[in-house]
Amino acid sequence: MKTIGLIGGMSWESTATYYKQINEKVKEALGGLNSAKICMVSLNFAEIEACQQRGDWQTASDTLIDAARSLEVAGADFVLICTNTMHKVASQVEEAISIPLLHIARATGDELKQDKISKLALLGTRFTMEETFYKKVLQSEYGLDVIVPTGDDAKTVHDVIYNELCLGICAEKSKEAYLAIIDKLKSEGAEAVILGCTEIGLLISQQDLDLPIYDTSLIHAQKAVEKAIKDA
Repeated sequence: MKTIGLIGGMSWESTATYYKQINEKVKEALGGLNSAKICMVSLNFAEIEACQQRGDWQTASDTLIDAARSLEVAGADFVLICTNTMHKVASQVEEAISIPLLHIARATGDELKQDKISKLALLGTRFTMEETFYKKVLQSEYGLDVIVPTGDDAKTVHDVIYNELCLGICAEKSKEAYLAIIDKLKSEGAEAVILGCTEIGLLISQQDLDLPIYDTSLIHAQKAVEKAIKDA
């Protein structure tokens, strides 16, 4: 079994989901007392979030590169960045290490194409929704039509992530707001919804919607397990 390297802590709530899902999927696949071989560097999200807010992506990139190099030295066979937003610096991290980086948008894109989804709604932080680093992968590499919330809806999605979900708060009014926003995007032709922030799955799940949900943290974790046990 290959050793999975996790760059976590952004936030720790969603990293806990990664750890749980990866181990559960390994046990499901291999049975018995099998569990995942994992190395993890858990970062202080307050420091990363401060970089995000002031637009200091270089410092954020350097921090993640240091984490990835530590995982490589520790024996990880490949690396995951356990957050969507910080894939903004994924290419810099990938270039700085000699082991593969398993990209969250590509893992999700593979699932969408397999399911023959062509138009989808993307929810995430304002960085993920507004900038091209994430959408471009889905659009140019997978030919997907990506739509996102705008105006006050975009602000609501972003603010709930940072002010509530990253603090472990799951409020019913926020869930209702998200579902209303998704309903608008459905009316614009969305065939599915990407939970493009690893915390959103703490708030809404498939049972809340009739549109298919693609929870990026669960997809990313599953792909990691498949890669880890491929040669087991």
